[in-house]
Amino acid sequence: MDPVNSGTLAVPGATIYFEVRGEGPLLLLIGGGNSDAAVYKRLAAVLAGSHRVVTCDPRGNSRSVLDGPPVDQRVEEHADDAYRLIEHLAGPDEPVYVFGSCSGGLTALELTIRHPGRVRLAVVHEPPVLSVLPDAERHLALLDDVCETYLREGTAPALTKLQALHGGRPAPALPEAHDNTDFFLTHFVRPFTRFVPDLDALEEVAGKVVWAGGHASREDLVHRPTPVLAGRFGRDVELFPGGHVGYARYPADFAERLVEVLTSAAGTSGGTRGTTGGGQ
Repeated sequence: MDPVNSGTLAVPGATIYFEVRGEGPLLLLIGGGNSDAAVYKRLAAVLAGSHRVVTCDPRGNSRSVLDGPPVDQRVEEHADDAYRLIEHLAGPDEPVYVFGSCSGGLTALELTIRHPGRVRLAVVHEPPVLSVLPDAERHLALLDDVCETYLREGTAPALTKLQALHGGRPAPALPEAHDNTDFFLTHFVRPFTRFVPDLDALEEVAGKVVWAGGHASREDLVHRPTPVLAGRFGRDVELFPGGHVGYARYPADFAERLVEVLTSAAGTSGGTRGTTGGGQ
C-alpha cells in the first residue's frame, strides 16, 4: 500500500504534499474536510492495479503547509492546487480522471469548469452544495452554529452537532497523518459549505461530470444536493458502496465500482443509474 513515490509541490501560498501509486491513466483522488492522503491509502492501493493514482493533502491539512498563518480556505485556490499538481505529474496533453468526495467534490467541479481540457472525467461524490436546497438557510445556520460551538465549547460538542449532516450518526473515524479538526472547523466549514459552482459554466462541461453518492447515505443531508444537481443537468446519480465515506470502509468494492463508472461514462454524455449497495 506504500506509494511508489511521494513529494511536495510549491504553489502560491502553500506547499502541497502528494503521493503516487501504480501505472496507467492518471487518476487524482481529492479528499474532503479534514482528510489528507491517508484517507485514500487503501482505495489507492487497489486502484493502482489499473491506474496511476495521485493522492494529496489539501492545503492547510497535515503535510501541505501554508506559507503564512491559517486563513479561510477558498475552493478556487484548492482547484488551482489540483491543476498545478496535474501539470506537474501528467503529460503535457494528458487529460486525467478525477474523483473528489465531499468538499473534494467541490474542488473537482471547479477544476473541471476552469480547466476542462485537463479533465477526462470527474466523479463528484456527495459535494456539500447546500445552497441549492430549498431549505438551505436552515442548514447553513446549523453549520454556523457548529463553528460557533467549537469556538465556545470545544471539539466534541461541535462534532456532535455536525452529525446532522450524516443522519444524526457520528462520523466514522478515518485515517489521517495529522489531526486537522481545528483548521477544518475554524477555516474550512463555512467557506466551503457556502460555495456554489458556476452552474452556467458547469452546463458547458456537464458531459465530463459524474454525480455520485453512497448507497447507505441516500437519506442523509450530505447526499441531498447530489440528486438536485444531477437532475438539473439531466443526469442520474451513480451509487457507490457504503455511505459518505464508503471509499475508506469498503476500498475494494468502491474501487471496482469507480473503475466501472470511469470505463462506462468516459467520453459519453450520460451514465447509467448505479445500484451497488453496502453498509455505512
